[in-house]
Amino acid sequence: MPAPGENLRINSARLWDSLMEMAQIGPGIAGGCNRQTLTDADAEGRALFQRWCDAAGLTMGVDAMGTMFATRAGTDPEALPVYVGSHLDTQPTGGKYDGVLGVLGALECIRTMNDLGIRTKHPIVVTNWTNEEGARFAPAMLASGVFAGVHTLDYAYGRTDPEGKTFGAELARIGWVGDEPVGARKMHAYYELHIEQGPILEAEGKQIGVVTHCQGLWWLEFTLTGREAHTGSTPMHLRVNAGLAMARIMEMVQAVAMAALPDAVGGVGQVRFSPNSRNVLPGTVVFTVDIRSPDQAKLDGMRAEIEAKAAALCADLGVGYSVEAVGHFDPVTFAPELVANVRRAAERLGYSHRDIISGAGHDACWAAKVAPATMVMCPCVGGLSHNEAEEISPDWAAAGTDVLLHAVLETAQIVA
Repeated sequence: MPAPGENLRINSARLWDSLMEMAQIGPGIAGGCNRQTLTDADAEGRALFQRWCDAAGLTMGVDAMGTMFATRAGTDPEALPVYVGSHLDTQPTGGKYDGVLGVLGALECIRTMNDLGIRTKHPIVVTNWTNEEGARFAPAMLASGVFAGVHTLDYAYGRTDPEGKTFGAELARIGWVGDEPVGARKMHAYYELHIEQGPILEAEGKQIGVVTHCQGLWWLEFTLTGREAHTGSTPMHLRVNAGLAMARIMEMVQAVAMAALPDAVGGVGQVRFSPNSRNVLPGTVVFTVDIRSPDQAKLDGMRAEIEAKAAALCADLGVGYSVEAVGHFDPVTFAPELVANVRRAAERLGYSHRDIISGAGHDACWAAKVAPATMVMCPCVGGLSHNEAEEISPDWAAAGTDVLLHAVLETAQIVA
């Protein structure tokens, strides 16, 4: 079968125009996006993606989690599809490229194949996974997790946002409950293009990250119970201060992660005080510790150490303590044969590249449980992501999508 030619490239201007048009839906307040999952903005973004897929001649399917699967037929009706995609939902103060590049880059690959009359043996399916971010409904990568059998559909439908609204009700409200059973589809392979969300590629002047592994993760949600009291009239030695316990735990998490270097990170990104008043000590503090490592033993050891030390810190202060794991995936080793396809594609196209471990979780992590999977990464300015200032260049976007196109065609098998 023929391999993709070195001159085969996507339409960079068309890809960039699509990214900018999608960014107009759910705009943020500082140049980024706020298109959280299952909001009206999410529904509007989905509708635009559907129109683009229809125009590209793709057949849309939607499963019971609202994940969108847009299929380009292959020449062999018995061949399993090659899936390519990411997500269109964003953080509350998210960027224009996190996830979106992977979905619209996959669509641009199809558009380029259509332009050039390229046929493949295997069907190709452009995928928009629901609720990858986990910002509104924890855990992250929820729909792909149900697809891979990690979560049940009932569990996913019962997840609530900060206002108490359930995932299932909100999915129905925006009109994207599909009729396909989740996980019924079979994959030949899965590819995902994504911005790095870290500084390595830009710092080293590399255009492409060949993703070999993904870090494992634990999200540990702590609930600390103190006693609400006036901050001015309650003596220091008589306080049951849940906020102080949280501060000590945060400092401890930093120390545990530093002691576990290299290949370990830990921190706190979300805190909720109640009643959250200036002159009232908090009665309840809820916060989430995020720890990650590509080393399974190190990851689980960090969790055990943090939970044990947090319990002791709270006991010393008389503060009530509970912890729940609200997100988890083990470290992932991506399929060597697909990783090799990505590396060959970068070399064929003349793009500088390096192997890289993904520091963030992605839908590819769950897809890897049911099929060979891997990822392609491009740089982002300053390594900044989950921030409205997230930025990439049109050239970086084009290079990543060129590599994606070549790797997908290697796997889907061009028909002469």
